[in-house]
Amino acid sequence: MVKWFSLGFWELIARVVLRNRILMLSIILAITVLLAMQWKNIHFTQTEANMLPDDNIVNVEYNAFLEKFGEEGNLVIIGVKDKTFFTPKAYSAWARLMNSLKEEKAVDLVISINDLKKLQKNDSLQKFELVPFVDQTQTTDKVYLEKIKKELFNDLPFYEGLLFNKKSGTIRSAIYLDKKIVNTPARKDFILNKLVPAVNKFEEETKIDLRVSGMPYIRTLNAQTIIDEISIFIGASLLVTSLLFFFFFRSFRATLISIIIVIIGVMWSFGFLGLLNYEITVLTALVPSLIIVIGIPNCIFLTNKYHQEYKVHRNKAKALQRVTTKVGMATLMTNLTTAIGFFTFISSNNKLLIEFGNVTSINIMALFFLCIIVIPIFHSFIPAPKDRHIEHLDRGYVKSFMDWILRNVKENRFSIYVVAISLLVISIIGIYKMRISGSIIEDMPKKAPFFQDILFFEKEFDGVMPLEIMIDTKRKKGVMKLSTLKRMEELETAIDEIPELSKPLSVVNLVKYSKQAYYNGNPDYYELPTSQEQSFILSYAKNAAKNSKENLMKSYVDSTGQFARITTFMRDDNGGVMPKVEAEIRKEADKIFPPDRYHVSITGKALVFQKGTGYLLNNLLSSLIFAFFLTALLIGFMFRSFKMILVSIIPNLLPLLLTAGIMGFFDIPLKPSTILVFGIAFGLSVDDTVRFLSQYREELKKNNWKIRKSVYATFNDAGLSMFYTSIVLFFGFSVFMLSSFGGTIALGGLISITLLFGMLSNLMLLPALVLTLNKTLANEQEFIEPKIDIIEPTDEEIDNLEKKKPN
Repeated sequence: MVKWFSLGFWELIARVVLRNRILMLSIILAITVLLAMQWKNIHFTQTEANMLPDDNIVNVEYNAFLEKFGEEGNLVIIGVKDKTFFTPKAYSAWARLMNSLKEEKAVDLVISINDLKKLQKNDSLQKFELVPFVDQTQTTDKVYLEKIKKELFNDLPFYEGLLFNKKSGTIRSAIYLDKKIVNTPARKDFILNKLVPAVNKFEEETKIDLRVSGMPYIRTLNAQTIIDEISIFIGASLLVTSLLFFFFFRSFRATLISIIIVIIGVMWSFGFLGLLNYEITVLTALVPSLIIVIGIPNCIFLTNKYHQEYKVHRNKAKALQRVTTKVGMATLMTNLTTAIGFFTFISSNNKLLIEFGNVTSINIMALFFLCIIVIPIFHSFIPAPKDRHIEHLDRGYVKSFMDWILRNVKENRFSIYVVAISLLVISIIGIYKMRISGSIIEDMPKKAPFFQDILFFEKEFDGVMPLEIMIDTKRKKGVMKLSTLKRMEELETAIDEIPELSKPLSVVNLVKYSKQAYYNGNPDYYELPTSQEQSFILSYAKNAAKNSKENLMKSYVDSTGQFARITTFMRDDNGGVMPKVEAEIRKEADKIFPPDRYHVSITGKALVFQKGTGYLLNNLLSSLIFAFFLTALLIGFMFRSFKMILVSIIPNLLPLLLTAGIMGFFDIPLKPSTILVFGIAFGLSVDDTVRFLSQYREELKKNNWKIRKSVYATFNDAGLSMFYTSIVLFFGFSVFMLSSFGGTIALGGLISITLLFGMLSNLMLLPALVLTLNKTLANEQEFIEPKIDIIEPTDEEIDNLEKKKPN
């Protein structure tokens, strides 16, 4: 195994690559074509991200709910708040809009004022009938429309909170989609090609602004925004990193090959997504841009080394040979540590993160092989660098900055430690101010019209995020027992008093409405029947439910009559108080429903998401620890020194703590998007550490194990590449701040800041620690050196090997 990473191995790789250039390029072309053929398997996810494992109790209860009542997220709501709504022109346009939607195959049911049904008693059949609330022949009469408006608001409390807000006068319609299409492309087709054009047509005709929301609508427009941003990210990251590359090297040809390499890398990334049959999610959509941002630093590191070698001896062939021979190991290790940072997501036990970690780590390693092969071959075909191409090695302002850092490392190490400890203390204070967010919509684009519509419905109807309470009576037809209904009413009263929740809906509302209908629609009788009334009123209700397509009861009671649901909605900006809300509901439910006779479960998308955020936090912290452990193993493999492991971990741990502190001070919450920052940033930041220590090993042997001299030589040789690559990564990840999604903005900004801290930490704190611990480290190095030989070759060794090559 060790032989693979020795001088002979990398010298062999360089020789094979440069002697078989056409074959190597042909292999890369063939791989590109094969992966491009997998693009046909790429498809966008139609389901919501579930961050909990399938066997988690929260998921078990949620799936049990779906099994009884079907998909809950099938409701689309259209609202209007306009004084001119109850006029013939506006009402007529509204009726046409609702009727057109009702005719769509994707729509299961439409509840709207224009065809609203009210319960009416039929004594001869001993049942309630659903009769039209509006006489369509009179809708051209403004006086009649004002009359039904008054009747709706005053006489039909059953629909309050569902179809209207009595206080503000806001009206809305409920469009229930076919539950079978909610997680299929048919949902997207209906929303974008049928619903949105119909709404736009209404607004053009009436000049009335409509508000649209509901989970199917939100998910569709949110997903479409993600798709639109993929091309923006790819274009912007390619432009920014390429401009930086050209600024550093001032070579169109070198810039061109770096662009070609990352474009091939992007093509491969889409190919691997198709090959693995992974869906494009909010995370995997970032992979192509990540490949560009990570690929350009690879190109910088190898190109910079080529220029350094060429400047020394002005021999292009020898310089190209030594690019692979001298930094092959360092480049492999840096890419490996980056891949590890992403690969550790597999320990999260979350499908979304596992797929993201797998495809990203595979692409990073593929990109390494692409760079190590293509860059030497490309430069072998073009003329040697001119003086203007290598003058960046001595550029004034960069050299001054690097000299300032080196001077501090030599003379002011105590000051470096004081600053580091001070920043650590400040970071810990900030960490204690951090909070966790379980908000579903917090990361959505705030300026998008659909986000403003969410806020509208949260204000008018107290939220759009469903929270479900499922009640198991443990016996068939137990729901319609009056004792059960009274218990449900008591729980609903308690829910209604929780300020974060909307007015609850359940079969209790329907039974109350039945009593009102029995007493000829008198709203004073909107209440549960008494024990004397229950037998005939409930029999009316049950008869009305038989063989009816418009059975209102089926949405709230399962087919056996054993399970009931209570639906309420919550404001998403209260995601942080979900534990308190859940605890209040649980406390009341346990008090009202005896556990030996009932089982009450609290579920719904809002709760599942909030629980998923907490679960994800715990698992990603474990993944980060796993990444530290794997990195420690790599450093241990290189040095066989525990103190060197500490020296490598400390400079990378400090930037993560600084970022966490910044999040606390600026009230940036821990959420799925920001949690990812730490694993990704660590995987990228530790690259500089590995690069520095790999070069340090080479210098140790070259300088006869003189630590101080080796550290300074390492800084002069690897410091510039570390600076270049860190600057590219900083601006590359800043591209994600162009997003309209709050989570992506936070991801890009926080990773950029962490990498900037990481660069300074690796350029100052890392060499300072090595110098401070020089005696013990030197002794350990001298002790372990004979055991393993994976150090980079010296110039003399390379020259000797090249002389031994057969002609």
